[in-house]
Amino acid sequence: MSDAVPALFLDVRGVTKRFGDNVVLAGANLEVPRGKVITVLGRSGTGKSVFLKCLAGIVRPDEGMICFDGRQLDADDPKARAEFRRRCSFLFQSNALFDSLTALENVSLPLEQTTDLSAVEVRERSMEALKQLELEAHAERYPSQLSGGMQKRLALARAIVTRPELVLFDEPTAGLDPLRRNAVFEMIVKYQRQFGFTAVIVTHDVAEVLVISDVVALLDGGVMRFAGTPESFAASTDPMVCDFRDSAAALNLSISNLRQNGVSSSLQS
Repeated sequence: MSDAVPALFLDVRGVTKRFGDNVVLAGANLEVPRGKVITVLGRSGTGKSVFLKCLAGIVRPDEGMICFDGRQLDADDPKARAEFRRRCSFLFQSNALFDSLTALENVSLPLEQTTDLSAVEVRERSMEALKQLELEAHAERYPSQLSGGMQKRLALARAIVTRPELVLFDEPTAGLDPLRRNAVFEMIVKYQRQFGFTAVIVTHDVAEVLVISDVVALLDGGVMRFAGTPESFAASTDPMVCDFRDSAAALNLSISNLRQNGVSSSLQS
């Protein structure tokens, strides 16, 4: 038996998901190299979050194959799924923090649920995670007492406290202004480099993604229409990629034309 490390950390093939007559995923593929930042782009409502939840096992695909570290994940192999859950973490779009628990208690929860660490060890590791995210001074505060950016950092502290090898990020910058959005992406990259986990992010923030990602994929119509480097995404002439990538430029051109027409009309009158 070979001890060679699989080239792909996560290999997704032909994943399909339907909700009634609505086909959300129609055979989506994605290759995730180990130790990289992979971003899945797409318009709102294209199934990005459903795709991520299929990877996490929160939603069960109707068809397709998901392999983690060379081992297929399916309902017939509960040990493989349990191993995946032990080595993977999920950061929800809404942060999913427990309002009735302090910051320290929120971070401690995954360790209490998934490890055999003693109470002292749980507290030590949880405080270490809070310190790494510069939240140790707020350990006894509740999420409602923290700013939006601090809540996001708290959610990340909870996601990394188990020292996962794979972290899935569902729209981590949803609802944030540009400065906070940049701060969140910077935070993800900083700790991905520090801890070496593989990151899969779903978002629609094109400009930031081209800076932080090793691989960019575009989900549309239930399938991946593009997957490659940020450079190849930026240079692509594929009409679907261009339509999504250059939407801001198209808006700018449209507004400029409207303004010019408006000026012309006023001059003529």
